[in-house]
Amino acid sequence: MSILPQQPSEGTNRERPTLAVARAARRLADAGVEGARVEAELLAAYVLGVPRGRLALADGFTPAQRDRFDALVARRAEREPLQHLTGVAAFRHLELAVGPGAFVPRPETELLAGWGVEVARHRAAPLVVDLCSGSGAIALAVAQEVPAARVVAVERSPEALSWLRRNATDRAAAGDRPIEVVTADVTAPDLLAGLVGRVDVLLCNPPYVPADVVVPPEVGRHDPAPAVFAGPDGLAVIRPVLVRAATLLRPDGVLGIEHDDTHGEVVPRLLAEDGRYASIADHVDLSGRPRFATASRRADGPHAVGGPAWQTAFS
Repeated sequence: MSILPQQPSEGTNRERPTLAVARAARRLADAGVEGARVEAELLAAYVLGVPRGRLALADGFTPAQRDRFDALVARRAEREPLQHLTGVAAFRHLELAVGPGAFVPRPETELLAGWGVEVARHRAAPLVVDLCSGSGAIALAVAQEVPAARVVAVERSPEALSWLRRNATDRAAAGDRPIEVVTADVTAPDLLAGLVGRVDVLLCNPPYVPADVVVPPEVGRHDPAPAVFAGPDGLAVIRPVLVRAATLLRPDGVLGIEHDDTHGEVVPRLLAEDGRYASIADHVDLSGRPRFATASRRADGPHAVGGPAWQTAFS
């Protein structure tokens, strides 16, 4: 009687996550990816279908999973954005669908969104407008965290609008207050004509990189250029937005606008020169670099300041 050789069990063909992650992290680091270990762990968790925090407890990679993981690592080493590979971007308490055609939301912008959330919470049934909404990160964060707010998101790119509408639909289905999506160019002089003098909080993460700045490969190759660059000095969108925002805001309404780290003095100066803003301030990001400016819409009369709650929370 012949005895057939025993076939190896599936478990004997599995590669331990720690080994796969270490190998991937070295490859990503060699490719110049910052946070290579973290990104390797995120890709591994994505392939294995487990939270990153439970990666060490997960079963090993099957051969098919290992091949998929290696293929994703190779694409990341070519500097394709991690969020394009996984299809999602984390932003505050949200996971947003992202992909080609929309700017991937950055952690720095969470600070602007958080500022807007806290201001809106101090107002009854506030009207919040998010200009250059992209995938909807700021607008949807406000809608989730300030359920009393009416939130209007403005975007002009057809590609970005598809991601924005998808995310808006998903968040409404999850129980968040639905937002309103408006297709428009934020530099148009008649932008949101029906909301003139009514907006409580206006937030904007516009394109602001000067045209001659060399950006990381993830940005230069994959983020849409119109969502990144804004003329020779990076202010081609910011200038008209500041002008229109002053018309849209109600007296004591507030503006928060993200800018390039070289704009820490120029954007507050533009706000001051406009003459319709008070309480002008600039804010740094987690790296200590100038990142966004804020101001309140001057009320009628010589003394225009924000309300007491706004001053207390943000002075």
